[in-house]
Amino acid sequence: MYKTILVPVSFDEERDLDTAIAVAQTLAAPDAQITFLHVIELMPAYVAEVIPPEMYPDRRKSAETRTREIASAVEGAHAAVVDGPAGRTITTWARDNDADLIVVASHRPEMADIFLGSTAAWVVRHAPCSVHVVR
Repeated sequence: MYKTILVPVSFDEERDLDTAIAVAQTLAAPDAQITFLHVIELMPAYVAEVIPPEMYPDRRKSAETRTREIASAVEGAHAAVVDGPAGRTITTWARDNDADLIVVASHRPEMADIFLGSTAAWVVRHAPCSVHVVR
């Protein structure tokens, strides 16, 4: 049983968040802390130039609301929203918060993932703790 569980949240429809939540709850110790973490990827400068400045706070507020809604459905869970590259930010958060398990939902890998990598692959390779990948 795990005491500090991190569940990265992506709002992609192809990710199976419900199964990731179920796995986290199943593997959680009775007094476990489950944190749902959404990472807002930084925009490249060439994209940021054409995006209206007011969109960023709206995007963050929406992510915070959606992540809190997810966490509120799980007793004792917490929500967090941070900025950065997804894989690196997830593993850093896990290390800094002494997570002993990351439950990450992954999409079915495609050819591009072999060459470019995916967030789940990064987390598996660099996590400071156990990782359970849900497909």
